Amino acid sequence: MADTAVLQRAPERPGPPAPAPPAGLARGLLRTARPRQWVKNVLVVAAPAAAGQLFSLPVLTQTALVFALFTACSAAVYLINDARDAEADRAHPVKRHRPVAAGQVPVPVAYAVGAALGLLAPAAAAWLCPRPVPLLLIAYLALQLAYCVSLKHVLVVDLVVVTTGFLMRAMIGGPALGIPLSRWFLITTGFGALFMVAAKRYSEAVQMAGAQGATRALLTEYTTGYLRFVWQLAAGVAVLGYCMWAMEAGGVPHTGLLPWRQLSMVAFILAVLRYAVFADRGTAGEPEEVVLHDRALALIGAVWVAMYGLAVANW
Repeated sequence: MADTAVLQRAPERPGPPAPAPPAGLARGLLRTARPRQWVKNVLVVAAPAAAGQLFSLPVLTQTALVFALFTACSAAVYLINDARDAEADRAHPVKRHRPVAAGQVPVPVAYAVGAALGLLAPAAAAWLCPRPVPLLLIAYLALQLAYCVSLKHVLVVDLVVVTTGFLMRAMIGGPALGIPLSRWFLITTGFGALFMVAAKRYSEAVQMAGAQGATRALLTEYTTGYLRFVWQLAAGVAVLGYCMWAMEAGGVPHTGLLPWRQLSMVAFILAVLRYAVFADRGTAGEPEEVVLHDRALALIGAVWVAMYGLAVANW
């Protein structure tokens, strides 16, 4: 019996995850880059579309290039963020399935690929685009990485940083194509983004009310009343800014059938009111998911695009 006891082995402790095969590593890197979030980068077409200069081959080519560069920068931020938060994510019931936290992508690889993308994208922009473009990309990377490290823990500043990321996406198409940016365009875009960001935070706060733990540490610091105030204020300013933007060229006689630019205010206001329904219910999650999964909101958006397109075409 003693010999048997000696021969018994202590239970082996689980070791680190086995290295993923190349195909699995590539899939993991792609998942970490958040392809579903790339739809946000479509905002780079906002400035050229608003100026009516989108439908020419040189403009489309340059816009596609800027979209790719901004996507590379956002992917770099996601990779570095997940590498930095790998240990904390492993203790989270949902985030533990992220490729870096699950061991599909080693932390050093995530850091290396993120750093490479973060360096190559501004370098390519400096070679292929006007000077403001690489400067905007560098500013975006610096701001988002600062957010990952510390700014996401600072009240109000976290809302401003996320909003600024959306604003930079909408702005970058202007300097990339030499298009001057209207102050009302910037106000509408900035406060529209703040409206959606605050609505998302409000929804998260409502859904976690009474639950133990929060997916975002700051949700325990914000009150739902404060977040409601922020998204309501931002919605009002965005509507006012859009109305001023639509009326900006109101003194110029139009030769189209109807004043489509001014009429588009109706569709814009309806879109804000429809989105506010989800914000008020506490179900306004990712903005792209809200827009794509609500048929009424998608229809209102299509009507707005049609109206603004008719205004640009001067029909």
